Amino acid sequence: MAGSTGNELRKPKVAATPQNIFDQELHATYKALGAEQEGLRFETFAKAMTGYLNLRQEGKLAAGKQLLTVIDFDLPSTEKRLWVLDLAKNEILFHTLVAHGHNSGENEANNFSNTDQSNMSSLGFYATGGEYEGKHGRSLKLEGLDEGFNTNAESRSVVMHGADYVSEAFIKQNGRLGRSLGCPALPMELKDQIIETVTGGTCLFLNKSNAGYSSRFLNQDAAIAALVPQAVNGVS
Repeated sequence: MAGSTGNELRKPKVAATPQNIFDQELHATYKALGAEQEGLRFETFAKAMTGYLNLRQEGKLAAGKQLLTVIDFDLPSTEKRLWVLDLAKNEILFHTLVAHGHNSGENEANNFSNTDQSNMSSLGFYATGGEYEGKHGRSLKLEGLDEGFNTNAESRSVVMHGADYVSEAFIKQNGRLGRSLGCPALPMELKDQIIETVTGGTCLFLNKSNAGYSSRFLNQDAAIAALVPQAVNGVS
């Protein structure tokens, strides 16, 4: 008879610890989003989600919006390295190009600063503020939440705005995107849609590996408590 021999290898059961449940939930969300197919690495996603959950726990984000915007500066400017994730619907709403600061590097961003007039990008977690009309037209205020890394964003006028130099045409002509004075500048054809979507207390995370960045919002215990409170409390 075809079928089981009774000697199949069985995977060992993984203990249902809060940490394991948290890891499973993150992988399930990552898969449901189709994030790998859209070029978002799991390591970057996991960091972004950990901070997002910490910020939710601390009440620093709008309660009614489950949105997470990730910018991964491990990727060069010639690649689409911004994602807007709808965590309520498990959808990637946008995946597009984004510029870094002029003094952060040419095609790759390697230098970062929280200092005024540095013309560099600032790493870490932000909460989006309100919209306004500025010198770049429709723009979005950003509140830097990581002390020492991005808390001068407002005084530096680091905001989300559109720019003509964020385009495939610019890349084709110059071999890289143009650069901002530190702002995460967006393609002109998408800036209105993205700003309208993420405005008003949603989470933005700017990532770069091995850049000396650390954050109190990367507290995994707090993230676990936010995502799987029933496991932490021992409730089945």
